[in-house]
Amino acid sequence: MPSNDVAAVVGDLRELFRSGVTKPVAWRRAQLTGLRALLTEKQDVFLDALYADLRKNAVEAKRAEIMLVRNEIDHTLENLDSWLSPEPADLPRAVRPGDGRVVREPLGVALIIGPWNYPLQLVLAPLVGALAAGNCAVVKPSELSPSTSAAIAEHLPNYVEGVRVVEGAVPETTALLEQKFDTIFYTGNGTVGRIVMTAAAKHLTPVTLELGGKSPAIVEPGADLAVTAQRLAYGKFANAGQTCVAPDYVLAIGDTGTKLAQHLAETVQSMFGEDPATSDHYGRIISTRHHDRLAALLDNGTAVVGGQADRDEKYIAPTVLTGVSPDAPVMKDEIFGPILPIIEVPDLDAALAFVNERDKPLALYAFTESDETKRRIETETSSGGLVFGAAIIHLAVPDLPFGGVGESGMGRYHGRYSIDNFSHVRAVLDKPLG
Repeated sequence: MPSNDVAAVVGDLRELFRSGVTKPVAWRRAQLTGLRALLTEKQDVFLDALYADLRKNAVEAKRAEIMLVRNEIDHTLENLDSWLSPEPADLPRAVRPGDGRVVREPLGVALIIGPWNYPLQLVLAPLVGALAAGNCAVVKPSELSPSTSAAIAEHLPNYVEGVRVVEGAVPETTALLEQKFDTIFYTGNGTVGRIVMTAAAKHLTPVTLELGGKSPAIVEPGADLAVTAQRLAYGKFANAGQTCVAPDYVLAIGDTGTKLAQHLAETVQSMFGEDPATSDHYGRIISTRHHDRLAALLDNGTAVVGGQADRDEKYIAPTVLTGVSPDAPVMKDEIFGPILPIIEVPDLDAALAFVNERDKPLALYAFTESDETKRRIETETSSGGLVFGAAIIHLAVPDLPFGGVGESGMGRYHGRYSIDNFSHVRAVLDKPLG
């Protein structure tokens, strides 16, 4: 789309916002209801698109792409009135009599730039918050998931007002970032995140960056390793490991590493069979470029399960590596694929030091039966989210904020946090003239 067309799209939305049509709660409810209808009536269209882009099976796609957004919509509709109600503020004696309150007003026109790994969920879930807060929005799906992008572009405008879809690649994204928006919501990697933030700075536009990083999992002696392996494998190998909060590596304390690796090998077989390449429940890597990057990491340790790759099929087997050096390439950057390294550390102190010496992760997982260990991990580390006894499921809790810290991002959303993210929280003080 030429830059002048992009400017016209943004200009039309700005005029719509200025008309005031988006501010009534009834309009917001109508858009959320329409968004829910889209997910219901066009479910099969999106399932086919997700399979074409990522070979994502229907069960996984329904759960992670469609139902998660539906639940977010339902939760928002149920609580919208209370979330938008003005909050009274206590006034100090010096300014009485008077009335103080906090109100939330929409920011205006939002830009939502989505990623390719969950190309439906990570476009529509932020859009829930933008619409609920009373904004218009431009949606830019990822060009790396073209089937899902095309489905969004074709059907979304038929179900909601105040939203435009711009498809394309770098030129279109660049043209969008040249426009003045009232807020930008970007999900993706830190390299592009810096480009987005630099562009936003020209207009002093607030930015939400949902990035990633190497999310560790700490496993302590005494944890049920069979259950731990099942929950780690679910978090790691869903969507072929292409999940921003997937466990990136395991810090196995003491003698847990070898035992856990064996349980993981058994779990992978129970999940995907003897040959995951033939499983209907296992996906593919998004592109040949990403496949080649991941294939180069397979020899960074000893594969206790997996280790196979097929370039033509963009297939990387679910792989667990032992004997991995902390300095190995697989430990440098976020893996974003189905490779799980296990690093052995002597004790909790060493595990905490390992985590704290690196960038703050988007998520931190810990498997332990010790309350003292949980206390130490909570107080001595920093991460976007912290989960004990499971992996990735905190995304499905709408009352928990989702977002990163430091290199893993800034800002948060889901539930009421989405309303605040796409609103200006305004102070109102009414002082009588008498």
